[in-house]
Amino acid sequence: MMFDMSSAWVRRFLPLIPRGSLPVLDLACGEGRHLRLLIGNAYRATGVDKRMVGLADLLGDPSLEFIQRDLEDAQQDGSDWPFEGRQFAGVIVSNYLYRPILPKLPGLLAPGGILLYETFMTGHERFGQPSNPDYLLQPNELLAAFMDELEVVAFEQGEIGSPRQAMVQRIAARVRPAMMTRSAQTQTTRIALTAQAAQAAQAAQAAAHFSKPNRPTQ
Repeated sequence: MMFDMSSAWVRRFLPLIPRGSLPVLDLACGEGRHLRLLIGNAYRATGVDKRMVGLADLLGDPSLEFIQRDLEDAQQDGSDWPFEGRQFAGVIVSNYLYRPILPKLPGLLAPGGILLYETFMTGHERFGQPSNPDYLLQPNELLAAFMDELEVVAFEQGEIGSPRQAMVQRIAARVRPAMMTRSAQTQTTRIALTAQAAQAAQAAQAAAHFSKPNRPTQ
């Protein structure tokens, strides 16, 4: 099925996103691999991208809304954010990075909402495109961007070998319960910081491993 092309990270954490009246936003949805995954799993979906390419089979589906918009131009020219006043059950971002919109993402999530974000990080230039630092996350950047406002469920970074060799960073995070007590919030923050420290140590070990030069082929 076409949604088998979807990200394994997104498939892994998709069940955390609540089904209901609110759609799931696929930001920079491209040719719709995650829109198909959402619709195939009985979610309502909203996709946004600057082009409508490879989406002909989805158009007209009553569970799908598509917004054709260049989010980077919208930010640069000062025009309104297209999701002003809207909330979503989940937000999915895959293989896309435009840093000015990162602070806006937590505010798009309804209570109980889930953010799933995965894209390339520094070091990926060894394997091909993208190689521009503007499109590559720095180590722990997703943690730094979201851990103050969202509860981190899972975080990974480093080299992967499938579906292709790449350096990636990915996070699953959710809206904290509105009634969480101050002591519980403090405990959650301590846990997150402990996890961040452990992940940073793992990243450093991985970086040391990744930095070893390959032996020349004979």
